[in-house]
Amino acid sequence: NRLNKFYNPKLYAAPAKRELSEEERITVNMGGTVPTPAPGGIADTGIGASLVQIRAHSQVDRAAPQAPPETFGPYTKKGGETNGVIAMIDLLVKDLDKEMQEAEVSEKDAQADYETMMADAGEKRAADLTSLNEKESAKANTEEELDSEKDSKAATTKELMGVDKYVSELHGECDWLLKYFEARKAARTSEIESLGNAKAVLSGADYALVQTASSGFLARRSQ
Repeated sequence: NRLNKFYNPKLYAAPAKRELSEEERITVNMGGTVPTPAPGGIADTGIGASLVQIRAHSQVDRAAPQAPPETFGPYTKKGGETNGVIAMIDLLVKDLDKEMQEAEVSEKDAQADYETMMADAGEKRAADLTSLNEKESAKANTEEELDSEKDSKAATTKELMGVDKYVSELHGECDWLLKYFEARKAARTSEIESLGNAKAVLSGADYALVQTASSGFLARRSQ
């Protein structure tokens, strides 16, 4: 509205009249006048009023200026250009509103994306914690089983060493038996014959025959 006051007066809407106080209404009814506030500067803007007054007093003392040179013609108000200025300002305002709306939409989308990302991160963190706890539990069980297997291995190794020792001793005995088998066989045979001769003597057989047989056996053995 303030722009229309300067660029397009036809569209300018004047402000509402000042409401008179009770004293001012009595003064008007009695035929008096109510003083209006002085305008605040140029076009009621409060700027340069004193400068304009000083300039006006200085112009009185000067001589009248010469006639202006001829120009293209009398001044005519260009309403189209004023409308163009207002339209341009309206366009800038619309562009600014559009940019603000786009910024708000972008901010809302970014906020939604951030909240979604944080929710996903929270879920992933909870899943990672659960997985970590499960893996730690599995690790503890595996370590316990490993310790048990180590103990079992130590016991089995000790038992194997005992078995190896027994096999070694048994192998030594077998080697000794195989080594002296023939000698023990011959001694056993001689012992059997001696027992047979002794039995025969006890039964009343001729000792000479027994001695001869024994001598013959000893001769064969010495050979």
